[in-house]
Amino acid sequence: MNKNNNDTFDVCIDDTFDFLSQEYAELFDGSDATAFQHPVWLDTLYRKLAPAAAAKPLVVAIRRRATGRLAMVLPMVRVPRGPMQTVEFADLRVSDYLAPVCTAEVFSELLQDQEACLTLRRLVKPFDLLRMSKLRDGRMPLENLLAAPRRIIMEMNAYATVLVAPFEQWRASALSRSYQKELAKKLRQLQKKGALSFSCCDDSASIMAAMEMMKNFRGPRFRAHGDGDLLQRPEYFDFYSSVALHGLGAFVRLYTMKMDGDLIAAVLALCHRGSFLIIMSAFDIAGYKSQSIGALMFEQVARDCIERGDQILDFTIGDEPYKKMFGGQPSPLWSVTQAGSVAGSLALFALRQAPWIKSAAKRMAEFKLLPART
Repeated sequence: MNKNNNDTFDVCIDDTFDFLSQEYAELFDGSDATAFQHPVWLDTLYRKLAPAAAAKPLVVAIRRRATGRLAMVLPMVRVPRGPMQTVEFADLRVSDYLAPVCTAEVFSELLQDQEACLTLRRLVKPFDLLRMSKLRDGRMPLENLLAAPRRIIMEMNAYATVLVAPFEQWRASALSRSYQKELAKKLRQLQKKGALSFSCCDDSASIMAAMEMMKNFRGPRFRAHGDGDLLQRPEYFDFYSSVALHGLGAFVRLYTMKMDGDLIAAVLALCHRGSFLIIMSAFDIAGYKSQSIGALMFEQVARDCIERGDQILDFTIGDEPYKKMFGGQPSPLWSVTQAGSVAGSLALFALRQAPWIKSAAKRMAEFKLLPART
């Protein structure tokens, strides 16, 4: 296929790439990427989480050869998992949706540049296993770019509900009549306990107070379910707190509920193109187990989002039942996996064939994210 210079791309690895640069901000703003490729999110992930997880940056920067203009960024990491070396999206257990940072049109152009595709595939090697998970749709087929096997559907879904104004109309359409009555009753019960207030954090002091409260409430809750909470690890607490502080007022909103001035609930979320993406929540379940404060909190969040003009309330990944109770509709997620060695092939076979091995491998992978200790 004939190509002129404007259709030709230069591909390189730039492990010191500046995600807070103006050129990346412009690329991201015009791209089809998700909130989890936002400049603040990725800059904080590479600075705070990657070193703690022994993950090395692997940032693929693709530019127009004729102009040098940034056309696409593929943010990845190299992560040791036991004896194997994996190449993965920059995720490290915090990102819910993953995507190349470009438009679908540029991605399609890149696929036509055979030389650029071959260069990219060469630069990401060596690896035992390449994993690209949490992909939302097929508009940018990474498997074609990487010459990998066809994507497969993941076992979990994402959930989102469309918001409509006024709030009463959305609630009537999203929640069942019986659930609306139940929440109204719970709210009356809660209001009888004291002075109830709902607000959005607007300064660093209120954000840090809410983050500390979330850590304290989430610890016992997740231990009771047999799984550790990321917020209990210093590096993850530092990550989420930094994102909340640096994204305040634009990219991040942190809602709190108080009883007589004491924090009893909080919801941390990202704001991106009319969508409000919930990434973390915490509630004083022990103190208010009969009042469903989690559900009441989400109802207040939806009300405020509608008043601000948000169009989507995205509960992100996970098949928890409450998401459907708030009108959440499931959407599938996909993963692309490629073996790069015999060891990788054996691991990939085991992951796909035996559910118990898959579960054990997942636990091992999460364990390996702990920082190495001497």
